[in-house]
Amino acid sequence: MPIKNYKPTTAGRRKSSVQSFADVTSAKPLKSLLFARKQMAGRGAGGKITVRHRGGGSRTHVRIVDWKCTKFDIPAKVQTIEYDPNRGARLALLAYADGEKTYVLAPHGMTVGMTVITSKEKGEPAVGNRFPLEKIPVGMQVFNLELQPGAGGQVVRGAGTAAELLAIEGDHATLRLPSGEMRRVLKTCMATIGTVSNPDWGLVRWGKAGRSRWRGIRPSVRGKAMNPVDHPHGGGEARNSIGLKHPKTPTGKPALGVKTRKKKASDKMIVRRRNHDKNRAA
Repeated sequence: MPIKNYKPTTAGRRKSSVQSFADVTSAKPLKSLLFARKQMAGRGAGGKITVRHRGGGSRTHVRIVDWKCTKFDIPAKVQTIEYDPNRGARLALLAYADGEKTYVLAPHGMTVGMTVITSKEKGEPAVGNRFPLEKIPVGMQVFNLELQPGAGGQVVRGAGTAAELLAIEGDHATLRLPSGEMRRVLKTCMATIGTVSNPDWGLVRWGKAGRSRWRGIRPSVRGKAMNPVDHPHGGGEARNSIGLKHPKTPTGKPALGVKTRKKKASDKMIVRRRNHDKNRAA
């Protein structure tokens, strides 16, 4: 959806922009598909910080999204398109013919009143329909892609993203992911046809620090502004160089240009690495 700008009445307004929300049709979510979000502040199960610069933020409720979409061959009608405070994409509330209601990730172009279906058999390749990759025409864009059959959508879920189905060969399908990576996936894995909604999400300018705090993002301090005990870059007057050949993380590991991905069994499924890895090697 288009991005909205306001007159620069304040310093924060001057540099900020907001979503238009013109595609949102309901302001109230379905209560039966909500639960309160517990504040973890970037800490894992052990109570230690695993993600830095997280905490605070507005209270939000998590929407229970049906990633697996296991109601096969039952038509579902789109009742509402809703805003989700926990992601950039929109959610669609589906009402199935048997009376059950679920939230799913809304594709771009989905409107209230549309009918979608999930099936393991070949069907109409329309936006919002979900089929195994082997039943989808080659060249189409898909999202909410499974990596293992029955595991539910795991990749290509960000606002405005889509993967392109390049080929079906043997037991596998080859896709080009949004990162540029070409990857093979079992052709029985499910995917939804279309592109994830709200493609202009990445164009929003937050404008001021306060809006980031509302989102639960805390300030980030430069390493060179810290003491040596707190960061490898620390010490000095915060104006001199870091004094190292290469920058490091707070725990002393190389920060740039070093591969951190460990060898995984799924490496054999990658046909071509993502674009920035290719450019870095060049």
